Amino acid sequence: MRIFLTGASSGIGAALAREFDALGAELGLVGRNPEKLEAFAASLGHPGRHRSYALDVADRAALFAAARDFEAAGPTDIVIANAGISIGVKTEFEEDLDVMERVYRTNVLAMAATFHPFIDPMRRRGRGQFVGIASVAGIRGLPGSEAYCSSKAAAISYLESLRNDVHKYGIKVTTISPGFVRTPLTAKNPYRMPFILEADEFARRAVRAILSEVSYRTIPWQMGLLAKLLRILPNAVFDAVIAGRGEKPRAKDLGA
Repeated sequence: MRIFLTGASSGIGAALAREFDALGAELGLVGRNPEKLEAFAASLGHPGRHRSYALDVADRAALFAAARDFEAAGPTDIVIANAGISIGVKTEFEEDLDVMERVYRTNVLAMAATFHPFIDPMRRRGRGQFVGIASVAGIRGLPGSEAYCSSKAAAISYLESLRNDVHKYGIKVTTISPGFVRTPLTAKNPYRMPFILEADEFARRAVRAILSEVSYRTIPWQMGLLAKLLRILPNAVFDAVIAGRGEKPRAKDLGA
């Protein structure tokens, strides 16, 4: 089993890599920080089995080169677009517009770019699987998360359209929508996170869903029910429910 995985050196990506490494997979590990990526790859149970690619997924040329290098070494079975940015954005602030653009480049456009180089080889083989890590945050927008929520909604819609386009080639598409997972992305959230999972537990559940080739899975399932409930609430009720809820810090607040 050969798997190409973005956002591999921390959080959900690292947990998925550890889980697949334990199952004997050969991994193409993509991460932005070369030192961090190499240290993580070396920590896996079978480091000699994997390839590391230090790049920003928003750099399409570098991403394509990594994808083609991994595919050239053997047929890729699963491609997981996991890299993502979660940061507070309010479009009332002009400086946040640049942040919003960066979030969309990573969370949506880079997902499509991650899959693109593998479509033709998988089509010719008549098999393969694309996995997109979305979020229940894409179900309904939350205050202070204008970029993250809308980008995840776009990602969910994109994955559904992609599934409809490539199933005729024998390519499966799986959407994984995490609820709250304890990672560096959620560490600074100043609000309660119901049903939060440790990253390794999330990865175990996600890998089972991926290998079962489900088309859509919310993890944990309780967050799926909660998100659907929030989606159907009238605006006035929804506004009352989230009144006073903390908001995700903006890039300016974090000094980023």
